[in-house]
Amino acid sequence: MVNIPALEQMSQILHILFIFLPFLWALGTLPPPDALFLWAMEQVLEFGLGGSSMSTHLRLLMMFIVSAGTAVTSYFIPNTLGVVLFMTGLGFLLSLNLSEMGFVFKHSVTRHRVGTKSKALPSGSKKQFTWKECLFYIVVLVLALLETSLLHHFAGFSQISKNSPQAIVGYVLMILLTLLWLLREIQSVYIFGIFRNPFYPKDVQAVTLFLEKQTRLLKIGVVRRILLNLVSPFAMIAFLSLDNSLQGLHSVSVSIGFTRAFRMVWQNTENALLETVIVSAGHLLIPSTDIWWNRSLDTGIRLLLVGIMRDRLIQFISKLQFAVTVLLASWTEKKRRKSTTTLCILNIVFSPFVLVFIVFSTLLSSPLLPLFTLPLFLVGFPRPSQSWPGVVGTAACVCADTVYYYQMVPNLTAALQSAMAAGSLGLLLPGSHYLGRFQDRLIWIMILEHGYTYCCINIKGLELQETSCHTAEARKVDEVFEGAFEQEEYTRVCSISEHFGSVLTPCTVLPVKLYSDARSVLSGIIDSHDNLKEFKGDLVKVLVWILVRYCSRRSSMQENVHKIENKGKASLIILPDLNTSPQTQSPEDTGSLNSETLDDWSDDNVFDDETTIKTGKEEKDQLKVLQDINVPIPGSVVSQRVDDHSTGTVPENSLYKAVILGYPAIDKGKHEDMVFIPLKEFSCPHSHLLSLPEEWTSNCLPNSKMREMSSLFPEDWYQFVLRQLECFHSEENVPNVLEEIAKDRVLKDFYVHAVLTCYFSLFGVDNMVPSPGHILRVYSGVLPWSLSLDWLTEKPELFQLALKAFRYTLKLMIDKASLGPIEDFKELAGCLEEYERDWHIGLVSDEKWKEAVLQEKPYLFSLGYDPNMGVYTGRVLTLQELLIQVGKLNAEAVRGQWANLSWELLYATNDDEERYSIQAHPLLLRNLTVQAADPPLGYPIYSSKPLHIHLY
Repeated sequence: MVNIPALEQMSQILHILFIFLPFLWALGTLPPPDALFLWAMEQVLEFGLGGSSMSTHLRLLMMFIVSAGTAVTSYFIPNTLGVVLFMTGLGFLLSLNLSEMGFVFKHSVTRHRVGTKSKALPSGSKKQFTWKECLFYIVVLVLALLETSLLHHFAGFSQISKNSPQAIVGYVLMILLTLLWLLREIQSVYIFGIFRNPFYPKDVQAVTLFLEKQTRLLKIGVVRRILLNLVSPFAMIAFLSLDNSLQGLHSVSVSIGFTRAFRMVWQNTENALLETVIVSAGHLLIPSTDIWWNRSLDTGIRLLLVGIMRDRLIQFISKLQFAVTVLLASWTEKKRRKSTTTLCILNIVFSPFVLVFIVFSTLLSSPLLPLFTLPLFLVGFPRPSQSWPGVVGTAACVCADTVYYYQMVPNLTAALQSAMAAGSLGLLLPGSHYLGRFQDRLIWIMILEHGYTYCCINIKGLELQETSCHTAEARKVDEVFEGAFEQEEYTRVCSISEHFGSVLTPCTVLPVKLYSDARSVLSGIIDSHDNLKEFKGDLVKVLVWILVRYCSRRSSMQENVHKIENKGKASLIILPDLNTSPQTQSPEDTGSLNSETLDDWSDDNVFDDETTIKTGKEEKDQLKVLQDINVPIPGSVVSQRVDDHSTGTVPENSLYKAVILGYPAIDKGKHEDMVFIPLKEFSCPHSHLLSLPEEWTSNCLPNSKMREMSSLFPEDWYQFVLRQLECFHSEENVPNVLEEIAKDRVLKDFYVHAVLTCYFSLFGVDNMVPSPGHILRVYSGVLPWSLSLDWLTEKPELFQLALKAFRYTLKLMIDKASLGPIEDFKELAGCLEEYERDWHIGLVSDEKWKEAVLQEKPYLFSLGYDPNMGVYTGRVLTLQELLIQVGKLNAEAVRGQWANLSWELLYATNDDEERYSIQAHPLLLRNLTVQAADPPLGYPIYSSKPLHIHLY
C-alpha cells in the first residue's frame, strides 16, 4: 500500500468512514445488505442497461442477468451490422412482457394437449393477446430489424451537421416530442399541474355526459398511441443506426451505451425521445469537436449520462417540493406552531445544508427522510422503488369491506388501461403513485414496472370505516378533486389550480362499474302500525310464492332422474314417524339461532319493545341445535318405515306419497307401537310435480289452532301463482295441467300446513302486530320461541326459504311505503320476480352477501339499527357505472414518509398508536400514506397481486 498512493488514500478514507458507520446505521442511512443489493441491481438495470424496475425481486434478478449478458455478448460480435441487429432485436424483446407471454403460451399448449377447455386465464382478452398481439410484435420486430440493417448498411456516416441524415432525423424527433407532450397534457385536467385544461370537460358529475364530452379526447389519445408506439421508436432507431460511433468494434462504451439506447427506445419511449432530442440539439448547437462532450464520448454514453441527469433532476425537484411542503405543514399546524417555529427558522437559516442533504439523497436515489415528519431532514438508506421487502400483494388487513375492492379492481383495471394508453395519468414511471376516490373508498395505485405497450401496477384499498384522522384527510382529497372536476360554467378558461403545491395533483376521472352505497333512515316506515299490519298479510303471500317456486324448480331438477312408472296411477305420500331424531341445520346457518341468542329476546335487549317468556334450561333445550346434519339431496326424500322404526330411503315408486293433514304428533323419545297411517290420494296425477318434501309435511301445531288460522291462507293468490308457472316443459298441455293442479285440494292442504307453520315460527302463535324490534331480530335470523321453532330449525332448507320470504316481505313493505301500493297480483308477482332476479336481501355480515357482491348482483339491501341515533336504517348497494376521481401523488413525499415510518418503528421503536407522525395532515396526507404502506407497518384492507395492463 505504501507503493500505491491510490490505495493509501483509500485506506485513509475508509478509516474515517468506518468510525461513522454505527452513527449512520442509527440514523437509518446505512442500508441493509438485501436492500443495497436490490437497489444496485435496479439502478444498473435502469440507467446502465436501459431496463425498468420490476414487479418482483425474482424478475429483477433474471432481467438483470439477461440484460447484462446482452451487453457483454454485443462486445464480442465481430461485425458492425451484426452488432446493430443484435442490439435492436434484443432491445425490443427484453422490453416486452415476456413472462406474461410465456404464461399464455404455456397455458395454450396445456389446453391443446388436454383437448378440453381448461380454466380461464386471470385477465380478460388473453386469446386476443396470444394471436393478434404476438403477430403485431413479430411484424414490428421484423420492420425494426429491416430498417436498422438498411440504414446502417447503405447510409453514409458522418459527423452531425445541419444537413446530415442524422440531423434531419433529429429535427423529426423534436417535432414528435413536442406533439407527444401536447397530446399528453391535453388528456389531463391540468397542464403542468397548474393551469386548467380548456379542452377537458368542465363538469364531470354525470357519467353519460362526461363520456360524450370525452369522445374528442379519446380520438386524440388514439393519435398519441400511434405516434408513441410506432412512429417514435422507428424514428429513434433511424437516428441511432445512422450514428458513426457504431463503426467502432469491441468498444466497451459502444456496447454499454448503444445496448441501453436500443433498449430504451422500446422500454421507455417518452424518456428515450427526450434524451435523444437533448443529445441531438446539443450536437447542433455546439458542433465543435474540441469540447470534451463531443470529443471523448460517443452517442450511446451521452444518452446514458443525459438519462441519469434527467432522472436526478426530476427527483431533486420532487424532493425540494416535498421539503417545502413539510415546512409549510409544520408552520400551518396551529396546535404545534410554537414547537415547530424554531425548526422552521433553523431550516431557513441553514438552508444550504438542507440543500446538501437533498442533493445527496438525490444522487443516491434514496428517500429524503423527515424525522417524525418534522422539518428535520435526513438521508434515508438506498432502497428499491417498491420501498418494502415483501412480495407485492401478499399481505393485507382483510375485513368485511375487502370484498368491495375485489369486485371493483377488474373493472378499475380496464378503465386504467384506457386512461394510461391515452396519457391521462401523465408520464408512467415505475415508483409513481396515484390516489383514487369514490364515496367512502380510497384506492392507492402504484406503478411497479413499465415496458413496451404494457404496465404493471399494484392496487391497494384503504379502510372504509373512517377514523377522525382518515376523515380529515379524505375531506381534503374531496376538496382537491371538487376544485378540479366540478367547475362552474362561468369559470375562466385557463384558471390556476387552487391546490397547487399539494402532494396530490388531479389527473382525470375513470368510468368504473362498481357499487354505490346509499343509507336511509326507515323511521315512519318500519314503525308504522298500518305497514306492520299489512306486513303480516304480505308475508303469507310471499311464503306461498317462494314455496311454490321452490317445489316447481325442484321437480324440474328431478325430472331427468326420477321416472314415474304409471302416470295414470295416483301418487301417494306417507306420513313420516315423528319419533326420529330431528334433522338440524348446519352451524353456519344456525349461528344466530343457538340457545345463546335467547338473551336477545329478553327484556334487557336494546330494542326494549316487547316481552318474551324465558324458562331457563327447558327453553334452551327446545332451541337446542344438534351438530350432525343430513340435508336431503334435492329430489330425494328420506323417510322412516312404520314397521321397525328404522331409517331408510323411500323407494322410487313411493316417492310422492301424501300424508293426511293434521295427524297428531307423537312425543319424542317414546317408543310406543305405531298407529296405522292412512293414505290419501292427490286428485290430480300431476300434483307430484309441485309436492312439498315429505319432511316438511309433518305436524307440530294443534289441529284446532291450524283450523283457526287457516283463513289466513290466500287461496286466490295461491291459484294465481300456480297458473303463472312456466316450468313444465315436458308436459304437453301446460295450461290444462296447471289448472288441474290448482284444483287439487290435497296439495293445497299441504301448502296451507307448511305456510302457516312457517308463519307461526316467524311470528309466534299469537296473531299480534309485530314490533320493529321483532322485525329486525327475525330479519337477522334470530327467531322467537314458539311450539314450531324446533320444527323449522330442524329443516335447514325450509328455514332459509322462510327467512328469505320474511326479508322479501320487509323490502316489499318499504317499497310500498316509498313508491305506492301494489295494484294487483300481477304487479306483486313482478316485484317478487325482480327481487329474485336482481336483488340480494340479507345481512352485510353473511357470506352470501359477499358472494352476491362478487357475482355483481345489481342491487343489495340490508336492514340495520343505529344505537347512537336510535333509528332503523336501510342500506342499498347499487351496481352502476360511476366516476372515480384519480390524482397523482408526489412520489418523493410517499417515499419520504414511508422511510420515516420504517425508521420510526424499526430503528427508534416508537410504536405509539397516537404518535405525531401518523396524525392527519391535509397537506401531506400523512395518515393515508401510512395506511397504504405494506403490512405490518401499514394496514390496507386490500392489496392486489401485480396486475399487467396492456397499453395498446
